[in-house]
Amino acid sequence: MAVDLATLLAVVGLPFLAAALTPFVYRFLGERTAYYAAAVALACLGLVASLFGTHGAASVQWIPALDVSLRFYVDGLSLLIATLASGVGVLILTYSGAYMHDESGQAKYYAALLAFMGSMLGVAFAADMIVLFLFWELTSLSSYVLIGHYQRAGPSLYASRKSMLITVAGGLFMLAGFLVLHAVSADALGSATWALFGDGGILMPENAAAMQAALAEQGLLVPVVALVGIGAAAKSAQVPLHIWLPNAMEAPTPVSAFLHSATMVKAGVYLVGRLRPLLGGEEWTAAFVALGLLTMTVAAILAVAATDIKELLAYSTASHLGLIIAGFGFTSFYGAETGAFHIVNHALFKAALFLVAGIVAHEAGTRALNELGGLREDLPITAGIAVIAGLGMAGVPPFNGFYSKEFLFKAAWEYATVHGGVAFLVPVVAVFGSVFTFLYSIRFVAMFFGDKPDALGHVHSPPAIMLGPPALLATLAAVVGLGGVTATFGVHLEPLETFVASVIQATGGELGGGAHAVAASGAAGAVAKGSEFTYHLPTSRETLPAATMSAITIVLGAAAYTEYDALHDRLDDLISGPLTANYYYDGLTDGANPFSDRVREAVQTRRLRTYATWTLAAFVVLTLGAYAAAEVAVALPIDELFPVTPPKLATWLVLALAGVGAAMVVRANSHVAGVLTLSILGFMIAIFYILSKAPDLALTQLVVETLLLVIFLLVLDRLPAFYGNVTRSTALRDGVLSVAVGATVATTVLLATATRPDSIATYFVERAYPDGGGSNIVNIILVDFRAFDTMGEIAVVSMAALSIITLIALRERGETQ
Repeated sequence: MAVDLATLLAVVGLPFLAAALTPFVYRFLGERTAYYAAAVALACLGLVASLFGTHGAASVQWIPALDVSLRFYVDGLSLLIATLASGVGVLILTYSGAYMHDESGQAKYYAALLAFMGSMLGVAFAADMIVLFLFWELTSLSSYVLIGHYQRAGPSLYASRKSMLITVAGGLFMLAGFLVLHAVSADALGSATWALFGDGGILMPENAAAMQAALAEQGLLVPVVALVGIGAAAKSAQVPLHIWLPNAMEAPTPVSAFLHSATMVKAGVYLVGRLRPLLGGEEWTAAFVALGLLTMTVAAILAVAATDIKELLAYSTASHLGLIIAGFGFTSFYGAETGAFHIVNHALFKAALFLVAGIVAHEAGTRALNELGGLREDLPITAGIAVIAGLGMAGVPPFNGFYSKEFLFKAAWEYATVHGGVAFLVPVVAVFGSVFTFLYSIRFVAMFFGDKPDALGHVHSPPAIMLGPPALLATLAAVVGLGGVTATFGVHLEPLETFVASVIQATGGELGGGAHAVAASGAAGAVAKGSEFTYHLPTSRETLPAATMSAITIVLGAAAYTEYDALHDRLDDLISGPLTANYYYDGLTDGANPFSDRVREAVQTRRLRTYATWTLAAFVVLTLGAYAAAEVAVALPIDELFPVTPPKLATWLVLALAGVGAAMVVRANSHVAGVLTLSILGFMIAIFYILSKAPDLALTQLVVETLLLVIFLLVLDRLPAFYGNVTRSTALRDGVLSVAVGATVATTVLLATATRPDSIATYFVERAYPDGGGSNIVNIILVDFRAFDTMGEIAVVSMAALSIITLIALRERGETQ
């Protein structure tokens, strides 16, 4: 079924429109603006739901000259991300109605959340590299506002700056990778394209192989994988770029739940899943399996060392994103199953857990783990939600996270058996990291059990509006877990399996694992049938190695949990200084401050001469540097400098007077004399235009020169008569800079006039009379072909003239000093 472009434009554009209207809506609804925003998210969810059953690309031209289109694509993966963004958005915005009670800045808060949701929907459906990059960066900008919501709090500002610096910098690496793909597409496909999907799209099955071959042939496959990997790692908080995520917990809890469980951090894994069919191979597996498993393990260890419940969840988010990255790194069906299915599972249990953390912090008044315990007595419903979501995060059967963790174990074991030798470290590391995942998950759940600390006191029950969203998320997670139980007995949840199968197909299914992946999958996993995919939830009894790895994880985790406090203290002491990525980030940013101060002191002197010097010097360097990089050649027009017919005596006389005027400007002993002699030069140029039979240019020059003369004299009249002496070094610097600016302008004029665009000239000659109704081509260009440009210039000059008249009138009445 074809994709409806209007629906796609509506689902992406509606949140931005609603965000623009939010300040006005807030004036009437106040705190109930939360439900207005939730209604917008619900409408977006309905539009996304209407796209189910459709498949394909739709586009509208945006920048035709650069072949950039507002192109969108609908398939299983885009629908998955869009469903999470809008569906979880409904719950988060509803939850915010109670959580943000009496908070300041709510209009900005809801506008930023809606803008972020729109950005994420744009990322999900974007089918053009430029459009994808645009929405990618919009997620960083909107999250910057949300993370820094508490503008007067130092930690909040620090967190927002850190997230912006890391994620935006990563986006630039991604853009560089896109530029390489665009350049290579010209060789691989016959014409350069920005399209990812649709006609000529580089990710289309008929084009992906040719693109990969061209990249490998030109030695660009590894650089592109590295550039894409850095972009994905920055956005999805992969080691060592994970450091922004824990600090981002300074944002309100609903923001943490939305951005860092179901949406923003999923953008990186989405990118990896998208490009998997194009770049998948040995280099791909080496990069992303290593990156994912390293992040999964390191972040899990850091989560065990955490002392704050939101900090624990932040590190756990990075850990589970590492699991997804590793899954997409494996080029077998099992890898696609891991990434696709865990995106769903992680969104469900992690969003629920963040909202649970918000309830605990809101009602108990603390987020410190060592101050919480026995909360089940006062928060029984919240405790039930935490158990379902927490055990899913731990990978305990039969909860939902267990099944996608099984996929990872199956992919890791298969990879090891195929490659042998050192490859068996892959399943070992997967189990090792999973043990720490089990530990911190059980620790989170444990705060609802045991004895309640005396200092905690009575904890009030949260309002129903705060319980509903996490309860619904936990229910959905339980349904997915129930699907795994029923699959054990041969009963399958077809809607879930069909949906995840479509996502697997979007990520390329098996790319390089060979026939062994299909044979090994059996009844569990995705199986190729021509171009179709079937999918079944895995069960431990169908795959002994994965079941054994899960059992080892749970047994070791349960044993280690008895020593959790000692392990926590040991890790807390060990992880400090050079062993943390923050050590290098803070050292780099703090070390740059003295340099920034010196630059500021040198540039921000509050002197016009300094500002002009830096501006003109930058103009010279950038312009001449660009010419040198482009290797342009400057040719002097000898035939025009020395024409066959020499100029008339009057022309020589005018040029001579202009030269004298220029020399007198330098020799003038006062500013007034300098301005007057400079005007002589301007008026001589006007006369030169008259002698060259260009009266319109002469008139413009005379008007402008007269206006500038008046302005200069009025300004000089208000300035002091003496400014102080100019040192010889300053005069020498200014003289050199003046010559450099003149040379740059002369070079630019020579380059601009070196070619004769006869086609343009002929067009104006042919169209001047029939279109403009006149025979003076210059006039026709100014008032017809460039009418709006000319109107703007006239408006500027008119406003300047009115300002001068006003100042003169005020001065005559004695109203200015």
